Amino acid sequence: MGSRKVTDWQGKNVTVAGLGVSGIPAAKVLHGLGAHVTVVNDGDDARAREQAAELLELGVTVRLGDGATLPEGTELIVTAPGWKPDKPLFAAAAAAGVPVWGDVELAWRLRGPDAAPWLCVTGTNGKTTTTQMLASILTAAGLRTAAVGNIGVSLLDAVLGEESYDVLAVELSSYQLHWAPSLRAHSATVLNLAPDHLDWHGSMEAYAKDKGRVYEGNRVACVYNVADKATEDLVREADVEEGCRAVGFTLGAPGPSQLGVVDGILVDRAFVENRQKNAQELAEVSDVTPPAPHNIANALAAAALARAFGVPATAVRDGLRAFTPDAHRIAHVADLDGVAYVDDSKATNTHAAQASLAAYESIVWIAGGLAKGATFDELVAQSAKRLRGVVLIGADRALIREALTRHAPQVPVVELDRTDTGAMLAAVQEAHGLAVEGDTVLLAPACASMDMFVNYNQRGDAFAEAVRELGA
Repeated sequence: MGSRKVTDWQGKNVTVAGLGVSGIPAAKVLHGLGAHVTVVNDGDDARAREQAAELLELGVTVRLGDGATLPEGTELIVTAPGWKPDKPLFAAAAAAGVPVWGDVELAWRLRGPDAAPWLCVTGTNGKTTTTQMLASILTAAGLRTAAVGNIGVSLLDAVLGEESYDVLAVELSSYQLHWAPSLRAHSATVLNLAPDHLDWHGSMEAYAKDKGRVYEGNRVACVYNVADKATEDLVREADVEEGCRAVGFTLGAPGPSQLGVVDGILVDRAFVENRQKNAQELAEVSDVTPPAPHNIANALAAAALARAFGVPATAVRDGLRAFTPDAHRIAHVADLDGVAYVDDSKATNTHAAQASLAAYESIVWIAGGLAKGATFDELVAQSAKRLRGVVLIGADRALIREALTRHAPQVPVVELDRTDTGAMLAAVQEAHGLAVEGDTVLLAPACASMDMFVNYNQRGDAFAEAVRELGA
């Protein structure tokens, strides 16, 4: 069973921090390996008790309502990725010299000797789309693969399941990377860096450092974003294996050791013979859905990782053609009276919204929600010339309105002071009133959704439903 023999776990006292999507599988796996497992959880509600009952039946100890105290005799903590590093439990662990791993670290340590290599994707935005594109390209090359990690399929299941893989496409969040000190990918990318989750990491520097961990020990390629110097800096700082290369992706013409775009064609000048002179055509921009600039960047990053693994150019093209993005990611809903309606509810921060706004020339923008500490001046200043009108919804809409007043005073703004279920229909109707033929009505909120909706999916569904109602 991988680099750690099963006997390593027999009788070992392991504390699992947090129930939920990563805690429960980790507890079950460790219990199955013969460890004495204690699960600690802050909450003690009906759902937690239900989850605890399942583990108690197996013989796992569960402590609800106390996630702060280190259980006596603990030799290792395996934490859910969302638990903040400043939790009292981790301070107690540090004082006692007890290591802390995340579920990704556990999966990495439990891989078998012939385990599939990992191609890892992180970044502030575009992770899921890029990881899925990568899996699609690898599949088109005839490789057994899966998109795993922060994306739905647990890495523990992928590593310990019956199915054997040639290679894994792994999406990793900054939280997961923080708790995965010994992870060493075949190749990896940081797609972009923008302020996000700073309440968790404590600072932009700490956030960037955790993202940069994905490059540590890379064997073949560290893939960075030419337009985002911070990602290249992280490659420079990384301690990689001898012979590992820095490979850039750019929306412009690529230099040597880069992938880029020439005359509507995705081109590789990194994984070719004589890259000073030669270039390999991979796919056409029209093979990428949707062909918005930030999504072409995602495709180039996915292509770079696949090429680092030795995938032929035809598989890049076929994989990109076969790929369709998840819902609520710059999804075209309908055209009404010559106006396009686009749902990018997944744009939950300013960096994602900026990428979305850059994809269209003339926009009626629906924005607002929970700002999570974000500021909007840069976003509005950069997008002002594209805005025909703005409809603001949600708890922190005033922050966006103030930025519009400062940087786009000529743009008409409608503010909706309501959070009921009909608010999205009202927003779409107002946007319809502001739009003229050739415009795009774009839901790219630049904010989280939880002030009005369960999640960004529900918000996007409400938008699509409102557009359909308008059309009817």
